[in-house]
Amino acid sequence: MKVTRLTVDDLESGCITDEAPAFAFSLASDVPGEDLASARIRVGDWEVETSEQVGIRYASQLEPYTDYLVEVEATGTSGAVATATTTFRTGRLDLPWTARWITDATYRTPKKLSPVPMVFRTRFEADKPVARAWIEATALGVYELDLNGVKVGEDYFAPGFTSYGHQIQYQTYDLTERLAAANDLIATVAGGWAVGSYTFARKNMIDADRQAFLAEIHVEYADGTSAILATGPDWEVATDGPVTMAEWYDGETVDARIAADRMTWKRADLTEPRGTPQLLAQYGPPVRVQRTFEPVSRSVAPSGEVIYDFGQNFAGVIHARLRGHVGQTVVFRHAEVLVDGELFVKSLRTAKATATYTCVEGEQTYSPRLTYMGFRYVGVTGIDPDDLELTALVLHSDLRRTGTFTSSNERLNKLQSAIEWGGRSNFVDIPTDCPQRDEREGWTGDYAVFAATASYNFDMSRFVGKWLRDMAAEQSRGGGIPMVVPRSGNGFPVMATSVWGDACILAPWAEYLARGDLGMLRRNYPMMRKFLGAARWWSRLLAVGRNRHVWQFPFHFGDWTSPDGSAREWIAKGKWIGTAAHANSCGIAAEIADLLGEHEDAEHFRTEREEIISAYRHVFTDGAGTLKQEFQSAYVLPLHYGMTSGAETDTMTDNLVRLIDEADGHLRTGFPGTPYILFALSDHGRVDEAFDLLMQTGPPSWLYMMDAGGTTIWERWDALRPDGTVNTLDLQTGKDTGGMVSFNHYAAGAVGAWLYQRIAGIEPTSGGYRTFRVAPLLGGGLTSAEGAVETPYGRASSSWTLDGDLFTLRVEVPVSTRCTVVLPDGTQAEVSSGSHEFTHEDVGPVSGRRPHSRIVT
Repeated sequence: MKVTRLTVDDLESGCITDEAPAFAFSLASDVPGEDLASARIRVGDWEVETSEQVGIRYASQLEPYTDYLVEVEATGTSGAVATATTTFRTGRLDLPWTARWITDATYRTPKKLSPVPMVFRTRFEADKPVARAWIEATALGVYELDLNGVKVGEDYFAPGFTSYGHQIQYQTYDLTERLAAANDLIATVAGGWAVGSYTFARKNMIDADRQAFLAEIHVEYADGTSAILATGPDWEVATDGPVTMAEWYDGETVDARIAADRMTWKRADLTEPRGTPQLLAQYGPPVRVQRTFEPVSRSVAPSGEVIYDFGQNFAGVIHARLRGHVGQTVVFRHAEVLVDGELFVKSLRTAKATATYTCVEGEQTYSPRLTYMGFRYVGVTGIDPDDLELTALVLHSDLRRTGTFTSSNERLNKLQSAIEWGGRSNFVDIPTDCPQRDEREGWTGDYAVFAATASYNFDMSRFVGKWLRDMAAEQSRGGGIPMVVPRSGNGFPVMATSVWGDACILAPWAEYLARGDLGMLRRNYPMMRKFLGAARWWSRLLAVGRNRHVWQFPFHFGDWTSPDGSAREWIAKGKWIGTAAHANSCGIAAEIADLLGEHEDAEHFRTEREEIISAYRHVFTDGAGTLKQEFQSAYVLPLHYGMTSGAETDTMTDNLVRLIDEADGHLRTGFPGTPYILFALSDHGRVDEAFDLLMQTGPPSWLYMMDAGGTTIWERWDALRPDGTVNTLDLQTGKDTGGMVSFNHYAAGAVGAWLYQRIAGIEPTSGGYRTFRVAPLLGGGLTSAEGAVETPYGRASSSWTLDGDLFTLRVEVPVSTRCTVVLPDGTQAEVSSGSHEFTHEDVGPVSGRRPHSRIVT
């Protein structure tokens, strides 16, 4: 037996924390059926014996700037023993900062524009042997550090996007091997989210009037002495550096001719943030380069612009290696699609998505550092293509990939790839709606419906944990959840609204099922409880009788992005969506309350759920399963949420199938119904219809996007029409204004959960896959499928093939877990850790033999 993974706060290495960490470990064993009998975890003088492998919280004192060794000794039920070690380091904890916030107080940020980047500088000596050195830094804005002309660290957009009035992350970078006898440290701080132009309304100065920087350089010398070099009025600042413009939407402009000796330096001014935000060691995953793309083709547009196609829509930046002359200016424009051979940028609305670089003489490289774009195509002017070597850097938060799905159908494999890339492109420090136009905000509804799929594909624990911390901080006193988190200038009032607000329940629940850490639920339970209290209050406003459980006010997005109707019509369906979503969240909250020992709350939530279900039945239906006003999502949600029973279920399922048939075999669902429509069919006896819907290739459908060349999921089902035109109609006015059309919007990719849970058949039945189910469904002409998930306990997988009448299933079960296997003929088996093979042979009625199953362990 061996320990295959040991983590501190979900990191295998490099954890620096200001809070008591949690430990987790996974095991592998050659012994079938192996379980953990007990484990001893030791950190210094603190020791705990446990039978758990996940969410083991450190429960002793921590000292600042201290390295801690974590030792694990695990004993299996076979008697085998495995050991492992790792380390973590504490940050400042509650140690006061010596540093002061600095800025250029004379600078005035232009209205609606992003500020010019500020450049801060200090020079210092390290004239004796250094044992250890590090810098702690943060900013109001986004910052880059350069020490002696070389970038410090790998991160982009530090300190990250948080609810700056409540909490700001600081980063720690090791400098031990980087210090020279004489050192120049430069920090470039752009406006970023705190000061720069943000939201489609182009608001700026949302969290600060101008940029500010805070840093401490800690040097420990070999002779036992130490020094702290802190930001203060002895630092210098300039606003005429080489980066002359940097912002999220318009891009970045760099003049490489501007060197430090040409800049106008002055003493920095002291400042303070608005309010008293807590400064914490980075607790979210940093944004970093994840891979490099080479262009798959190069062409010349009718306009003369040279177009590079990278073959994949993604979030990131270009990287240019070029030969240039002094003063030569090269322009890089970005777009998701081409129309008539030209970059199509109308859908970007006001975003320019342009990087402009002015050269020095000779060979040089350029890549934006203080912005990013969402694109597949890059148009270049100002340079001969022979003098340019262009690649692209994929940027997103540092997320460990935990899930894979493949099948015998290449279209489905393309769909799975598009789902993954839609997630990657929008997991840039927060879960954005899109990575390209003048928005890129943390819309809660998008992630609410995608949470389960995200938690299959990636380890979202630190990412979602960071985002939920901001969500809780920005929850209103009445329980409302912002439509966008961090709210950061978004114009919607904070209120309780369905689906979008339900993110406070759906996001942590999905992560708990995937990762099994009760701490995720415990930390967010007060927010959930408060939100459901608000939903209950609003559902009773101006209502009598059974209407007291119909959630209509104050506002719902309803069946958002449905192929039917306009935004006004989607919103008009809000009370159906809101009431069903409320029932579902009460049901999940009841399970969470029981897990946390809040049994009175659990009983309250269950009672509330039953009353809401009764209201939905009697207000919206004839009482027997037929809606008085029919639309697909209004059938999908009660079916998937378990709100029906008996003949009512059959009638609702029949009605849903009828509506799909009336739509020529297409879905007509928006955000709320799309993730669950296949479940509503397959889980109620309509497996063939579910596969037919999945395999539909005409618009609207998932595979239409793939056949139309999509490499990510679209915001609107008809974003690209069959005639090749882009749908840029405004949702409110119907005018062709650029509208709401994104080719990289992950919400409809929530179908990914069905690929894992029904085609591969792999689904957790308790937190972290401590128990799980493998029950693949056959259909759609598929002859094989495989789903694999890196659970907290190890790899769980389901792989099946269909060869004529012979069905073969291979299941991998991690140590300390149990799996219920259900074969297509209904045969069930309970299996423990190890590899298992099952066959189901159905030779048909000609031989007279009955189908039979065989298990090989």
